[in-house]
Amino acid sequence: MSVRQIILLRHAHAEPPIEDQTDESRPLTEGGVSEAIAAAAWLKSHAAEPNVLICSPAMRTQETAAHVVTGLGGELAITVEPRIYEATPAVLIQVLEDYPDADCILLVGHNPGLETLVALLTDGTSDQGRGMPPGAIAWLHVDGDANLEPGAASLRHFWWP
Repeated sequence: MSVRQIILLRHAHAEPPIEDQTDESRPLTEGGVSEAIAAAAWLKSHAAEPNVLICSPAMRTQETAAHVVTGLGGELAITVEPRIYEATPAVLIQVLEDYPDADCILLVGHNPGLETLVALLTDGTSDQGRGMPPGAIAWLHVDGDANLEPGAASLRHFWWP
């Protein structure tokens, strides 16, 4: 039986909003850039080989994704998916289900959606989120033919900078 891998990465630390700036346009801090580079190094050291990378349209997720792509060798295209921004776990599952043939999906997004999704897919509940600090990675395994539903995944790795 094959295993699908879902790697969920919360964007790294972003600048606080300044006057008249939208939340989506906040860039990474200098420390956030370091966190994104560290996340890429950790993924590479654990032989991550995503064949799909999707992120929200927020600048901080796109910057995090770009640093990860560079750290993994620069061969992966980034798909910007507007539904990821402020998504509920149900919406995130819909996004992931748009890629049924992907062996390994890397999704760069936001809390509280990501931490709640991890809890839902692993524990079967949506109220047991353990937290995902900026730059955190939750690496899930799902049986290849299993639906993305409560309790369907196992948490293989959890890392944060």
